[in-house]
Amino acid sequence: MDHTDLYINGAWIKTDTRFDVINPATEKVLASVASAEIAHADAALDAAETAMADWAKRTPRERSEVLRKAWELMTARLDHFAHLITLENGKAGNDARGEATYAAEFFRWFAEEAVRADGMITHAPASGARIMVQHKPAGLAVLITPWNYPAAMGTRKIAPALAAGCGVIIKPASETPLTMLALMPLLEEAGVPPGLVNVLPSKRTGALVDHMLHDPRVRVVSFTGSTGVGRTLLKGAADQVLKPAMELGGNAPVLVFEDADMDVAIEGTMLAKMRNLGEACTAANRIYVHEAIAKDFTARLTAAMSALKVGDGTDPSVDVGPLVNAATRDKVAEFVADAVAKGAKIECGGKVPDGTGYFYPPTVLSNVPESADCVTDEIFGPVAAIQSFTDQEDVIARANNTEYGLVAYVFSGDFKRALQVCERLDYGMVGLNRGLVSDPAAPFGGTKQSGLGREGGHEGMLEFMETQYISASW
Repeated sequence: MDHTDLYINGAWIKTDTRFDVINPATEKVLASVASAEIAHADAALDAAETAMADWAKRTPRERSEVLRKAWELMTARLDHFAHLITLENGKAGNDARGEATYAAEFFRWFAEEAVRADGMITHAPASGARIMVQHKPAGLAVLITPWNYPAAMGTRKIAPALAAGCGVIIKPASETPLTMLALMPLLEEAGVPPGLVNVLPSKRTGALVDHMLHDPRVRVVSFTGSTGVGRTLLKGAADQVLKPAMELGGNAPVLVFEDADMDVAIEGTMLAKMRNLGEACTAANRIYVHEAIAKDFTARLTAAMSALKVGDGTDPSVDVGPLVNAATRDKVAEFVADAVAKGAKIECGGKVPDGTGYFYPPTVLSNVPESADCVTDEIFGPVAAIQSFTDQEDVIARANNTEYGLVAYVFSGDFKRALQVCERLDYGMVGLNRGLVSDPAAPFGGTKQSGLGREGGHEGMLEFMETQYISASW
């Protein structure tokens, strides 16, 4: 592996305590990684504070050029990052390269946004004073990233933070810290000054993060992960009244109406379900199909899922790699067993294969009842749970009947009806006749228990900025 130590103030720091990163396809140790302690967090905060003092003074164009260079360098090394993602996360090669490409794009997008933190000057209607509004760097940011997108969830936070003028400390997931560590030499080469970006892998995540959230220099906490952990972080952030950017869990419904183009609906559902093996908060979780086309849809989706090749993601012919760990695989198996016990039918897959690796086959379940656990909880695996509907009002109500509100998908040939349905879905994002919503140029985020704030788009940079208003007379 390229690097396995802590990255603080532009230097690689060894530690006495380390932890193993496991290759989920082979169950073998991939690397031994340094585990950060409280003292390392303090050192990283000191370094970020010093580096930010200079970085925040740089012109937006200077910051933009560094981010642009980072995009160029990462784009030139996509295969390297894709291979590393596959080794520690398990996703198949094409999927991993797609993530690496997506991750690099955040550097390009926020290189362009860095020069667009527009303010304004107006007259106060009553007093006649000038109202001057500008955006300033909020302060140090703690970034906590998940294991399912070890590159993209990091760059989606690092790029806007640097564009805004902030210094950052990153706590990557313990399952997948290697990709983020490998990114640091690239940022150095791009011109990111020492100390501005620090990476602290650790097995003591709770204590380490809580300590940083209670340091008065930290002003932003950005987290991608489960709603349960997000709630805990929000409680800690409340003590310092930090700016929270929370991208939390999902329970994405797919609504396939009787007038949908079947080819588009199958292709979109496969993408929404199987991107990253279903280990995504945006993954299709509940698939509602109009009863007039349910039989045909189920047969075609089953054929598409059955055709996917399962195996080690380093094999170019493989479509579906392993899940990230045994616990994730076992939870998926439990969801399937629960649904079948309650009346669902297995159309394909549905059984943990023998042998090494945390594999679970692409699975289609039909006639899934509302009482099944996979209807109320995130499956986070390659299982498509199909339900039927007859009434538009009923399916909208069923789709909205969840504490989550991240993303929904709608397939219909009637564009007017489809837009009306989209507007009534209580979700931060909707994919209309497509199974992919993630885009660096769009504000990614949800409603209800799926989070606060937005990542990507212009809004993503503003999460790391404070709005200042000056009342002036002259």
